[in-house]
Amino acid sequence: MLEMRESSTHGRGMFATEDIPAGFLLEVAPVIVLPAKDRPLLDQTLLHDYIFEWGEDREACAMALGFVPVYNHRSPSNCEYEMDYAEKIIRIRTVRPIAAGEELFINYNGDFDDPRPVWFAPSE
Repeated sequence: MLEMRESSTHGRGMFATEDIPAGFLLEVAPVIVLPAKDRPLLDQTLLHDYIFEWGEDREACAMALGFVPVYNHRSPSNCEYEMDYAEKIIRIRTVRPIAAGEELFINYNGDFDDPRPVWFAPSE
């Protein structure tokens, strides 16, 4: 029900190949957790744009595996992510019905409707 393809928004993106209901669990992806001491090194690389702040104190960071790094940013988004620190996973879930062919977005600020600007200039 998902495919990765070129996005008019920004490079590659994730798209629905069929209609998907609201609240549907799209993906459960493992993460690689990196300690806070590694964050300054990652911030000097392209990986900076793909890591998530991790842990209750948000000092560690995590690289999500699976398709999570391919979801583009939008606010409000049509999907949300949930971090499970104990299980070291990120879940992606729809927040509204998705039509076949529609691009799937997450809000990089955490909440699907958080309007704050992100640290980069997203293409529209």
